[in-house]
Amino acid sequence: MTAKKILLGCIADDFTGATDLANNLVRAGMRVVQTIGVPGAPLDAEADAVVVALKSRTLPKAEAVEQSLAALRWLQAQGAQQIYFKYCSTFDSTAAGNIGPVTDALMQALNTPFTIATPAFPDNKRTVFKGYLFVGDVLLNESGMQNHPLTPMTDANLVRVLQAQTTQKVGLIDHQVVAQGEAAIRARIQELQAQGVAMAIVDAVSNADLLRLGPALSDMPLLTAGSGVAIALPANFGIEPSSQAADLPAATGLQAIVSGSCSVATNQQVMDFIKSGRPSFAIDPLRIAAGVDVAAEVLAWAKAQLAGGPLLVYSTAEPSAVRAIQGQMGVEQAGALVEQTIANIARGLVELGVRQLIVAGGETSGACVQALGIAQMRIGTQIDPGVPWCFAAAEAAPEGLHLTLKSGNFGSTDFFTKAFALC
Repeated sequence: MTAKKILLGCIADDFTGATDLANNLVRAGMRVVQTIGVPGAPLDAEADAVVVALKSRTLPKAEAVEQSLAALRWLQAQGAQQIYFKYCSTFDSTAAGNIGPVTDALMQALNTPFTIATPAFPDNKRTVFKGYLFVGDVLLNESGMQNHPLTPMTDANLVRVLQAQTTQKVGLIDHQVVAQGEAAIRARIQELQAQGVAMAIVDAVSNADLLRLGPALSDMPLLTAGSGVAIALPANFGIEPSSQAADLPAATGLQAIVSGSCSVATNQQVMDFIKSGRPSFAIDPLRIAAGVDVAAEVLAWAKAQLAGGPLLVYSTAEPSAVRAIQGQMGVEQAGALVEQTIANIARGLVELGVRQLIVAGGETSGACVQALGIAQMRIGTQIDPGVPWCFAAAEAAPEGLHLTLKSGNFGSTDFFTKAFALC
């Protein structure tokens, strides 16, 4: 347990999303520890905020709710003054949840009648206008997210999406109100509550909008959002930006990348790395299903390559290829087989001396962190918006390794080729 009570307690529904949130809090001056699941041991370092990373985004909703409530109880026991439920900036969910059901459960546990919801993250071109979520210049359902293998997003109207997941009434705090600042936002919240609204989607098209929103959330027991709102929260606790919040030990050791994401951004990053002439190995899910020990093949190949610089192991594919594989193996089996194989490869790479590791993809990151036996991570310097370097002790690297957990949709095209220069 930390010597000092934590100020902000965060519950993230996947591992990359957790580091995304932690990154923004660190940039705004908070010292942050990210835990992998609900901690079973004291924290390794004193922190202003703790982000409990769950792998609950695609779980059955009852399990997602149970895990989230367990995280809440632990955070409350650490004295957390405010709770933050963090989901993806593309509002990833199914028709059944889990954003709505988890929010409902947290509201009930905290006995709070109202909260906000906004996945806006302008630094990564996720903006909300009139309740509609944009990815860059296009609506969410035209961004490639409509092809997501686990959580396809076919509607950009967030009021409608969230309303389908909760029996509570959902409303909107639009950009005209946000532009007027704290007093107007608080007045709109009171108006919505008088109308029986329990959750409100909030417009934000710029960081200035988020910074105007932040003060209006200072006394809200629970807020739900992507990571964008985090830039405005440390100031509510009297904390200012400081480079010391991101201090990590010096990086050493071999370098590698493992990728299981099939997003548009990660596909581009994989191609950019391959075009740079660096070594890469493509995983074939059908060979895994046929019983081939693909992990052993990859590690034998990697052992001869690692001394020459960073290498890439990937299962990334275009949507049409993903659908073909899913058609032969089934969605869940295909995903689970690839995740476990990549996780075994990640552990093997660390056993071979890798101490700087990039993992791409939310589900892949969850599997890899668990395979490495990582319980807590300290959050360091940002590589790209939403993606920081972290430092953690692992079973195969008790002295610690640097790693970054990259959401599939995040990062510039040259992310894989530039990240190690910033470690």
